Amino acid sequence: MPDFKIKRLEVGPIGANCYIVSDEATKNAFLIDPGGDPDRIKSVLKKNGLTLKFIINTHGHGDHILGNGYFNVPIYAHRLEKDYLTDPNKNLSGMFGFFLKTPEATKLLEDGEKISMDNLDLEILHTPGHTPGGISIKLDGVVFTGDTLFAGSVGRTDLPAGDEEALFRSIKEKLFILGDDVIIYPGHGHESTIGEEKRTNPFFK
Repeated sequence: MPDFKIKRLEVGPIGANCYIVSDEATKNAFLIDPGGDPDRIKSVLKKNGLTLKFIINTHGHGDHILGNGYFNVPIYAHRLEKDYLTDPNKNLSGMFGFFLKTPEATKLLEDGEKISMDNLDLEILHTPGHTPGGISIKLDGVVFTGDTLFAGSVGRTDLPAGDEEALFRSIKEKLFILGDDVIIYPGHGHESTIGEEKRTNPFFK
């Protein structure tokens, strides 16, 4: 079983979760959704002696990608989110008047794709609905769900390109089939488990 550590930081103006995932043996790390406060993220990396290797965006909304351009490492995103990183209308930053354009994605991901970093093996799950190219990221007993599934809630589908039917299908067919003990690390709020959400999430009653 690989030895890894997950550090959650609430970043940006609306408190999106940025995750620092590190291999404890090598001290290499990757970021999931650096949505703001890049100096604070860098400080945590430095304090823990971590070397950042890449960034993964679960989706391309501004509150999850704001810090992309501050780390000089490859950026991974689903191919359907490609334009979100550079289009303020798609990433919704234009609505708030700051017109965010981050560097382009270095690698465009597909459903089922495997990514490795040292001893850690990630699997990309395409979980559209909140956005067309939303993904969840599976890693040894945990899954990072972005804005697809939260503790006690689900992602919004009333924003441009949202699709409620696709969102619920993603959750039921891609996430709820994972083991009940799998820990959920969502894009906002605190963690939960697949079993807990299947039992208590009010959207599935």
